[in-house]
Amino acid sequence: MLIVLTGIDGSGKTTAARALVDSARAEGRNALLLSNHAARRRMSLISDRFGWKLPPRGADFVETCIRVGNVLVSHARARSFSGLVVMDRHLYCQLALRRAAGLSRGRLLPWLLEKLPDPDLIIQLDVDPRRAHERVMARGTDQEELAELEAFRAAYRSLPEFADFLGVDANGTPEDVFAELNQVIAAKECVRV
Repeated sequence: MLIVLTGIDGSGKTTAARALVDSARAEGRNALLLSNHAARRRMSLISDRFGWKLPPRGADFVETCIRVGNVLVSHARARSFSGLVVMDRHLYCQLALRRAAGLSRGRLLPWLLEKLPDPDLIIQLDVDPRRAHERVMARGTDQEELAELEAFRAAYRSLPEFADFLGVDANGTPEDVFAELNQVIAAKECVRV
């Protein structure tokens, strides 16, 4: 089973992905966590340190190259793995970032989404941008503006692919989110059987 987790920064994607994989392994099942980051946090830290910021198209170019590379490697690894595969982020995340920045979808990302295997589940961890902003600021490793998080959330919701996403309320504790994720996954597994 291939599960993709999406959501704005501070929604808890990485925490949830780790919890799903750790839980499956604790039950004796094969599970693999694959991260499809785009180096946004690292670029943000470098920008803050040196006092410069890439223009939106430049940032998108770098992020897209890194994310596409990660997604392609992740799908290659997932193809040869038997068990639960959880992908932390995907190309949908880059499409939402583009929309939030006022950039076009382009041709490459939609084309790749058509060619890559469809995930069994695409789960959107939906969180109030104010809550997400609090989490981002509390971790202290990067900076996000509330307005950017609000635009990112709206961008996700405006994607044509969003109709296929299953929403999970990510405003609660990690334990609450994990419990809801398990319910969504169990319901999907029942349908598959």
